[in-house]
Amino acid sequence: MKRGIKAIIFDVGGVLALPINPIKVEKGRQISGVHSIIARKLGISLDQWFDSIDTIYAKSIEGKSSKEKVLEIISKNVKTSEKNLKKIILKSYKKKFKQNKELFKKAFELKKKAYKIAVLSDQWPFSKEALMPPKLYRRFDEVVVSCDVGIRKPNPKIYKFLLNKLKLKPNQVLFIDNQEWNIKPAKKLGIKTLLYKNNKQLFKELDKIGI
Repeated sequence: MKRGIKAIIFDVGGVLALPINPIKVEKGRQISGVHSIIARKLGISLDQWFDSIDTIYAKSIEGKSSKEKVLEIISKNVKTSEKNLKKIILKSYKKKFKQNKELFKKAFELKKKAYKIAVLSDQWPFSKEALMPPKLYRRFDEVVVSCDVGIRKPNPKIYKFLLNKLKLKPNQVLFIDNQEWNIKPAKKLGIKTLLYKNNKQLFKELDKIGI
């Protein structure tokens, strides 16, 4: 291990799980993201979909609303069965994202080199189910997901929560995320950070710091 780093923390969406096609943005809104796919499959507009999930979506990411309650509310709003809604949501996530096999391989290689590897991710229950298969994620030393712990990034509490689970100090940890706003609070806590763009860039930067 180099520079005192004992653990590497990975984000999921955009890092361990990658969009299959580039996301198109129009008027500040994603028009080819997973929510657009869900809306099309439901036969409603993207605006209608966002209206239907409203505050319940944000609450579920923070674990303030159960999966069952989320399904009950949204299925009524979009006028479909809970079973059909869940099926559409899960299929849409799986259609839009793929597992970053190359990065998983790298993570498990780091574990063999005695680094702890962990996950820190914001998810609502359905994205977690679709994007985080237990077979892969049980191989990490710690997995912290917002909907399970009731806190989400960029709240500093979620970074501190994971540090406590790892039993490590901030400067002993490297956090990898694809969003600058999630990187900033980690930096303020003294956590070493890398902004993920792609595997080639990440591996080059890891090599530079001796990991």
